[in-house]
Amino acid sequence: MRDDRIGDFLDQLAARIPAPGGGASAALSAAQAAALLSMVARYSIGEKYAQHAETIHAVLAESEAARDRAVRLAQDDAAAFAVVSDAYQLPRTTPAEKAARTAAIARALYGAAQPPVATITTAARLVELAETLLPIGNRNVITDVAVAAELARAAASSARLNAEINLAGLTDEDARLAFFDVLAGVDKLVARAEKVTTAVREAINR
Repeated sequence: MRDDRIGDFLDQLAARIPAPGGGASAALSAAQAAALLSMVARYSIGEKYAQHAETIHAVLAESEAARDRAVRLAQDDAAAFAVVSDAYQLPRTTPAEKAARTAAIARALYGAAQPPVATITTAARLVELAETLLPIGNRNVITDVAVAAELARAAASSARLNAEINLAGLTDEDARLAFFDVLAGVDKLVARAEKVTTAVREAINR
């Protein structure tokens, strides 16, 4: 996926195949958010921003790492969904086969919930980085901070949906609860991203 052309990825996304799907799209939204924050950070390096140099370089390093992580999560999501699809194709003729199939589906669904949950965690950190850059970054690219926040928000909201659909298929309540705190934090993340966008819009419309 890392080496695909955009058109090739979109063709795969549009095709009638199990993956890539919404989970990979959510992760790639986070990757785009991270890339934009890296760009803003790079435009905010120089004598004019010397007093914030340490913070800006830290944001740059973390956003670059987040971009790499998000692309890996897109790949992981596509792979995990393939495992789910395979589990549903297992035979269920005998009681033993049915039990094995049920167990395989549960394991696959639990595994499939992990990439979107990790995407949410990554998106949350990206919103924090946007908040950090907003007051100190180059004003000429301030709108890109807001776009990054919006993409991170979309990544988190979309990933939550993908996590929830996988967790809904689990009968193990403890397995679902293991992800509860991350999923419950998405609304707060969305609100923080909206504040970044509002602040940018106010700044450019003065």
